[in-house]
Formats: sequence, C-alpha cells, structure tokens
Amino acid sequence: MKKNVGTIDKYARLIIAAVIVVLFIMKTISFATTLGIILAVVAVIFAGTALMGSCPLYSIVGLSTCDVKK
Repeated sequence: MKKNVGTIDKYARLIIAAVIVVLFIMKTISFATTLGIILAVVAVIFAGTALMGSCPLYSIVGLSTCDVKK
C-alpha cells in the first residue's frame, strides 16, 4: 500500500486512539453501549492506519497528508 498518512496525521490518530483506550480503562466508556462499540472500532482503525501509514479512505478520495519531497 502507498503511504498517504503524514507525520502530524499519524501522531494525531495515535493520540486519539490512546485517549479512547484510556477512557475504556478508566471505565468512563463501557463496551456494553453502542457508543462504546463505535469508539472501540474507531480506536482500532485509527491505530491501525497510523501504524501502517496508509489510510484506505484517503486512497479512495485521492488525499495524502504526507510531506511533499522536493
């Protein structure tokens, strides 16, 4: 897969995923709710795309946040 997630975007995704995980650990959010399930899926997707450096949605739309190499 072609890399299309830039450094700032990658860190933002990891931070958001980490915040969601912390909310689950602190029991602020429960897996038993619809919101909890949706946030768990979002956290997994954000962490996965950040670690892979590629976002399928960005590929479909033709977007890239990677730095332009000159």
